[in-house]
Amino acid sequence: MDQWIVDVMARFGYLGVFFLMVAENVFPPIPSEAIVPFAGFTAGQGSFDLATVVVVALAGSLVGNLPWFFAARWFGAERLLAITARFGRFFFVRPDDVTAAITWFDRHGPWAVFLGRLVPGVRTLISIPAGLSSMGFLTFLLYSALGSVIWIGVLAYLGFTLQQNWGVVEQSLSGTGGIAIGIVALGLVGWLVWRHRRKARERRQP
Repeated sequence: MDQWIVDVMARFGYLGVFFLMVAENVFPPIPSEAIVPFAGFTAGQGSFDLATVVVVALAGSLVGNLPWFFAARWFGAERLLAITARFGRFFFVRPDDVTAAITWFDRHGPWAVFLGRLVPGVRTLISIPAGLSSMGFLTFLLYSALGSVIWIGVLAYLGFTLQQNWGVVEQSLSGTGGIAIGIVALGLVGWLVWRHRRKARERRQP
C-alpha cells in the first residue's frame, strides 16, 4: 500500500477515510481495496469503530460518485468523450473506459449501477452512463448505496478480522481477487433475495 494512504488516516482519522473514498471514486487508480481494509484493520486495533468506518466510507463513496454523474448529465456523451480524450489522462480515464462503462450499463440497465459497485474497474466509471441515462438522481444514489455498502462492508470486515495480515487482503484483492470478492458478494445478495422471496411465497400459501 502507498504510505500516503496510511499517513492520511493516521493524521485525519475518519475525515481522512471520507476524503480518501471521495478521491477513490473520482480518480480510479486510488484503490478502495487498500483504503477500506486498512481502516478495518485500524478498527481492530481500537483506533476506529468498525460500523463508523463503514458509514464514513459509504458517505465518501457516494459523494465521490457525484462529479462523474453530473459531468455526464451536463455535457452529454459526445462532449464528454471529447473532453475525456483531451483531459482524461489527468484523471486516469480514457475514452475507451467511458465506452466500456456505457456498454455495461446498456447491458444491465439501472441494475448496472448496483452491480458496477461490486466490480473493480467498473465501480467508478459506472456513474457516467447513469448520468447519461434518464435515471433519476435519488434512484442513482439508492443503487449506488446498495452496491457500495456491500463492497465496503466486506473489505472493512476482512481488514478487521485479519488484523496484522491486512496487507495480504490488499494484495489478494488486486486484479482477479477483487473481482472474485465482488462475485461472492453478488452471490450473497442473490441468495438473500431468493430466500426472502421463498419465505414470502410460503406465507401466501394457505
